[in-house]
Amino acid sequence: MRLHPTEMKKLLQTTGIALAFGLCFSLSTQAQSSAKAATSKKPAAKALAAPQQQGEMDMSQMKTYYMALLKKGPYQPTDTAEINSIQRGHMAHIQKMAADGKLVMAGPFLDNGDLRGVFIFDVASLEEAKALTEADPAVKAGKLIMELHPWMSQRGTKLP
Repeated sequence: MRLHPTEMKKLLQTTGIALAFGLCFSLSTQAQSSAKAATSKKPAAKALAAPQQQGEMDMSQMKTYYMALLKKGPYQPTDTAEINSIQRGHMAHIQKMAADGKLVMAGPFLDNGDLRGVFIFDVASLEEAKALTEADPAVKAGKLIMELHPWMSQRGTKLP
C-alpha cells in the first residue's frame, strides 16, 4: 500500500506525537518511582514483597479524590457588573478551598464549550465535595453546574 506524501507526513507526525507522549509518561513515572525510592523511609521488606502481575494495580499507592466537572449552567447573566461579581465570588471560593487544603487543583477549559472547568478535591467523601461545590457563588447563581465523580490517582502524582 502506497501513501501519498501528505498522508505519510500526517502518519509520521501522529506517530511521533504518540511516541513523545508515551516517552514523557514513562520518564515521569520512572522519575516519580526513583524519587519515592530515594526518599522512602519504609523498611526494605516492602521491596521484597511479591511483584505485581502485569496490569495489576498496587492499591496501596492509590488515593481517591473527587473530581467536579464544571459545566455551563442555565443562567448566563449579561450584565457586566453581575458577571464580575459572580466571578469574584467564584475565585474567592476557590482560594478558600485551596487554603483549607480541600481543593488540590482547579482550572478552566480554554475552548469556550459547555464544559467550563475542573475542580479536584482531597476530601473525605463525595458528600463533602458536593457541599463545597454547592457553596460556590457561580453554582448558587446557576452560572455553573457541577458533575461530581470519585476519581483515583497514584499518591503523590503532580503536574510538572
